[in-house]
Amino acid sequence: MTRLFDPKPVLASLPGLPGVYRMLDADGNVLYVGKAIDLKKRVSSYFQKSDLSPRIQLMVAQIAAIETTVVRSEAEALILENNLIKALAPKYNILFRDDKSYPYLMLSGHQYPQLAYFRGDPKKPNQYFGPYPNGYAVRESIQILQKVFRLRTCEDSVFSNRSRPCLLFQIKRCTAPCTGEITPEQYREDVRRAVTFLQGKQNELIDELTERMLAASENLDFEHAAELRDQIQALSRVQEKQFVSSNASQLDADVVAIASEGGLVCVNLVMIRGGRHLGDKSFFPSNADDTLAANLEAFLAQHYLGATLPAVIIHNEAVSTELQQLLIEQAQKRLAFVGNPIGERRVWLEMAEKNARIAIGQRLLSAASQNARLAALAELMEMDEIARLECFDISHTMGEATVASCVVYDRGGMQPSEYRRFNIETAAAGDDYAAMREALTRRYTRLAAGDGKLPDVLLIDGGKGQVGVALEVLAEVGVDVPIVGVAKGEERKPGLETLIVPHLQKTLQLPRDHAALHLIQTVRDEAHRFAITGHRARRAKARTQSTLEDIPGVGPTRRQRLLTRFGGLRGVVAASIDDLAQVDGISRALAEKIHNALH
Repeated sequence: MTRLFDPKPVLASLPGLPGVYRMLDADGNVLYVGKAIDLKKRVSSYFQKSDLSPRIQLMVAQIAAIETTVVRSEAEALILENNLIKALAPKYNILFRDDKSYPYLMLSGHQYPQLAYFRGDPKKPNQYFGPYPNGYAVRESIQILQKVFRLRTCEDSVFSNRSRPCLLFQIKRCTAPCTGEITPEQYREDVRRAVTFLQGKQNELIDELTERMLAASENLDFEHAAELRDQIQALSRVQEKQFVSSNASQLDADVVAIASEGGLVCVNLVMIRGGRHLGDKSFFPSNADDTLAANLEAFLAQHYLGATLPAVIIHNEAVSTELQQLLIEQAQKRLAFVGNPIGERRVWLEMAEKNARIAIGQRLLSAASQNARLAALAELMEMDEIARLECFDISHTMGEATVASCVVYDRGGMQPSEYRRFNIETAAAGDDYAAMREALTRRYTRLAAGDGKLPDVLLIDGGKGQVGVALEVLAEVGVDVPIVGVAKGEERKPGLETLIVPHLQKTLQLPRDHAALHLIQTVRDEAHRFAITGHRARRAKARTQSTLEDIPGVGPTRRQRLLTRFGGLRGVVAASIDDLAQVDGISRALAEKIHNALH
């Protein structure tokens, strides 16, 4: 393969200093980002070595330019490299994608703290516990705390406007501080005990509650003793449910294990907080390196640089001294890297390695299943191969807030980052054919111009009418893509769909267990879900937008006065002309104009 440029002049000008280099292709796209203690030696090695991996060989063959940034130290180079990888997502770098921040359990800083699910940057004076690997683990903890400590979970707007206790008080899931059913001192005690539990001190808490139960019993306060007994039993059941319990009750640790099988690499991250196993999460890198240590180091850099760090990171592959030192400096506290654990930490690491292998096995099985489905669809469509599908669906309520969705299936699974929604503007309300025409025209005009990748098959959620529109649009924009219409069956039951295949001049009804039908249903259902969520969001926005904004003479100040005086838009709508005219800044003539506009 011919190189796109002569590297000699570039290499001759490179300094022997630490820094970051970027490999670019002929179009200026960044192919690869790397760091170096010595830029000259590191970049030169790409053009001198003969033992480069196939991935790097392919990257080198596409290089058209090299850019470098000199920094003061290897630590600075590591930070800059990580930031550029996250920002640019280069084609040949090892990439661990996880767009969401991890969730926390929050106790607010109010007089009566609220127990809540939280994502984002922690802020004082609230207390935060976690992070948790997923939202389910947070909500499960909230349910436990509600049952045992009965802390409030309602929003401040609800809490401050209650006149009597809500249903949660009746079913003993809240002590109703909103209506004074519990004193501030008693509520603070419940919060303190909840914090003790979240810090992993269950045994200490159970001992305290047992002492209080015995004291209440001796004082003949049997009702209170029974409540404490129920709390103790609930906490004991929680302890029994723990998958891992730690003797170091306050230990915060992350267990990071990497495994490789069948050409796939997986990193399993286990979170231990306060000695409690909060769950785990598996990550699969794009462009995995040949060595597990390099993949693990890429994960640690992308996952932890700029993020909250635990007290201990347990890992099963070597981690460079430079990265360890950088993370220790970032943590500004004691941070231990344990690469050869013993005791219960060894058990955690072995469990994480096993989970990584299981995740790989599941993905390989899933890939085999997806390949079988694609092969069945290709056979059905009389095509050599199918890899990429797009599906369109239309959603509206009686013609209101019409939204079209486009979802993409590729590389053996759904690709949410490539989904698109189209707010329909030109079609008449309720005209699904015109809505489909607008969405397809907007999408495929762009694809025909080379802005994006054409699918192998286009799925249309609809019957012959929608398929006819799709055929017309593709002919108009000059795109040749096979179409399959998915018409709903009798009573819209899954498995009874009729498939309309224009290029074969066929309509088919496949058996319920047909692999191609399962694939089509999966993609069609995802298009339907994506369209409905977009439609609901658009409809909600339209219905909550103040119509006062459209009335001449009602600016931000007058609008705010009206909404404040009448408690919201509903109150303004219900007000008479005389009531409106009493608001400061609203004349009689303007009050009539407002009343007429709202009615």
